Amino acid sequence: MNMPLINFDEHFADYTSEWMRQHGDRYANVDEMEEDLPRIYMNFLNTRAPWLGSVTPGAYFTQFEDPKVLVDWMRAYCEEGVPVPDLLLDQITTVGKPCEKRLLRLLEDGEAPDEARMIAISRLRDLESTMPKMLYIQWQLNRAPRDEMKDHALESLTEMGESVVQPILQNLKQANEAGEEALLEVLSHFPGHEQVIQLALRLFRERKNRRALFAGYLAKLGDERALPALLEAAEEPDLSYLTFIEIRNAIEALGGTCPEREFDEDPEYEALRALDQN
Repeated sequence: MNMPLINFDEHFADYTSEWMRQHGDRYANVDEMEEDLPRIYMNFLNTRAPWLGSVTPGAYFTQFEDPKVLVDWMRAYCEEGVPVPDLLLDQITTVGKPCEKRLLRLLEDGEAPDEARMIAISRLRDLESTMPKMLYIQWQLNRAPRDEMKDHALESLTEMGESVVQPILQNLKQANEAGEEALLEVLSHFPGHEQVIQLALRLFRERKNRRALFAGYLAKLGDERALPALLEAAEEPDLSYLTFIEIRNAIEALGGTCPEREFDEDPEYEALRALDQN
């Protein structure tokens, strides 16, 4: 079924222009008109529209409840480069759980537009779905350091709660470096697991150029056994000022006392001091 790809943004822009033509004298300036936009938008939603067969924009998508129709419709908008109506996304969320499988199928389709898959991640999160848990974990195992979609999925994994810990730990050995770091970010929200603290300590010791990041994870995990490694790192002579600050914060978060250091010749320290003076 080919559903119409109506550009609601354009129609709202036309409606707003007509509103201004009829009511512009009510506003002293543009700022006043912008403050009134939410009310204008509500009028738009509740006004019967000839371009929708006299249905109101606010009611248009509520006529459709088939998950396949709704999710495929959203994908078609993305494929054709037409702005996806928020009203369509709202209806997907309203229909709710029945849409989960169709959204997951969209995520699994590597040929689907990135925009559609990003939207699917957001909708599944809004539905508090755990259905894509294993897919999101698999995505992290062999990933690049920068990947917006996989980072978006990572946030969803964290929001799924502690149920993600064991599946992550079971798959961790298959992860590349970027995958290990990504999954540790999730695991750091769930302290109390021996394998997690040992992973965080190992990465802190091995990946010295990323120690500021791992120090933050050690602080969140709250395990005092990390203190010796943090204290040792805090005294290393080649430590940069910003990394030292993160290590110091972690030491203090775990109840330790960080040794004092001088960084007068460190370019990061000098740059921050210059900013403070300005």
